[in-house]
Amino acid sequence: MPLADLPGSTTGPDAAVVRVLSYNIRSLRDDREALARVIRACAPDVVCVQEAPRFFRWRKAAAWLARETGLVYTTGGATAAGPMILTSLRAHVEHAEDTLLPRVPGLHRRGFATAVLRFGGGHRDTGGPAGGDGVRLGVVSCHLSLAEAERYEQAGMLLDHVTGLDVPYAIAAGDINDRPEGRAFRRIAGKLRDGWATEPWGSEATSTPEDPRRRIDALFASEGVEIIGCGVPAGLPGVTDADLRAATDHLPVLAALRLPRVSQV
Repeated sequence: MPLADLPGSTTGPDAAVVRVLSYNIRSLRDDREALARVIRACAPDVVCVQEAPRFFRWRKAAAWLARETGLVYTTGGATAAGPMILTSLRAHVEHAEDTLLPRVPGLHRRGFATAVLRFGGGHRDTGGPAGGDGVRLGVVSCHLSLAEAERYEQAGMLLDHVTGLDVPYAIAAGDINDRPEGRAFRRIAGKLRDGWATEPWGSEATSTPEDPRRRIDALFASEGVEIIGCGVPAGLPGVTDADLRAATDHLPVLAALRLPRVSQV
């Protein structure tokens, strides 16, 4: 489905609509300009990145990506072993942190990039009413293990991490390295709602761009988050199929989420 079918970002008196993009960028080893075009065309408020640059001059690479996509670096990268979060100027960042997961000998270390964001609070969000506390959203970018047993354990750690954010709304997005029928994927989907399964939009498979047959990238949301649509976008303005193939070895997952305002106690 074309991008025009997915609602854009808005802030109103009753709710905020937030666009979230999840994208494995393969450490910027492919066509950087094509990657930037894809991200810009999605017009996200939040980007959950996986395989962000994490070695020599990784901060410079992260700054380049933020600048070229019109976003702001929030947290993650090398400090989270790959996951990273970028945000638009709509988001006020209340808290950001990086968490390294236990290392398994012989396997790549994994981690979570985490941010608590506020939308529509009158600060940085020019689309909303002045004043007020806005709507708080916890975001976790993740990239789970290729090893089945470790991946299952990390799925449990992810759920615990999301619960510990203590926010009214939360999402976890990333490269799960597991299909929907897999143990780790099902463990997450048993507690959080799978965006594609809840409100499918666009196409489903994310790997690989040349011949997408597997859905191993996903966005999950807590109760209360209204998932308007979630899936692999098509018809991105200024983006060709060749761009999607050249940008990285995964297709992006884009979601529009409606976050109702909650009463402050």
